Amino acid sequence: AAFGETMCALAEKNPKVCAITAAMPGGTGLLTFSREHKSRLFDVGIAEEHAVSMAGGLAKQGMVPVVALYSTFLQRSYDMILQAVAMLRLHVVLAVDRAGLVGEDGETHHGIYDIGFLRHAPGLRILCPGSRQELRDMLRWAVEQYHGPVAIRYPRGTEGSYQASDWNGLEGELVKCHRTGKDVTLITYGSLLDNALEAAKLLSDSGIEATVLRLTQISPLRIEEIRSYIPVSKLVFTV
Repeated sequence: AAFGETMCALAEKNPKVCAITAAMPGGTGLLTFSREHKSRLFDVGIAEEHAVSMAGGLAKQGMVPVVALYSTFLQRSYDMILQAVAMLRLHVVLAVDRAGLVGEDGETHHGIYDIGFLRHAPGLRILCPGSRQELRDMLRWAVEQYHGPVAIRYPRGTEGSYQASDWNGLEGELVKCHRTGKDVTLITYGSLLDNALEAAKLLSDSGIEATVLRLTQISPLRIEEIRSYIPVSKLVFTV
């Protein structure tokens, strides 16, 4: 819903913004967009490869396409992401819905492979919002300010305890420190922050103090920025 609302607002401001989905306008939150901006919603049916290829063509002609696909179906378009978008450095936004585990949607819908294959794509940035507001901020930035390929992956369900956002693009913090401790470092992203903070509290109850870092961009990694937050720890875990 947060994604769909933001898309409508962006389309009101910019007539070049369009949305592409693959037989999932309802599941991806684009029903209101389809009513308010009917000529700029392209439902290509169950043809994710075509959705991404079409986005590349639209971007080459000056449109700003946002491709809304479930993570588990995005993998069908791997070749098009590489050849028709990333290698050409085109301004295409991939809205990677249902990223991570999806509960009752079932095991075929778990979005657990997208990080692995999207990291292969040259020049593609992968962003991971930790709240609805951060999703809105990242989507606005990707559409209005950035001019290259970017993927924004977000989970099914509600947000966790982290709801604020001061995300302001690549010039801001891409690594956020939510807790400091000298014994161990936990590095996570997106909605997994709550799990990492809970683990840090349990560790603290046992006398082990943890630093908790959350990445808002997971590719390309800001290795030096991550290192700057890590104390002289014996252990570093990624969650």
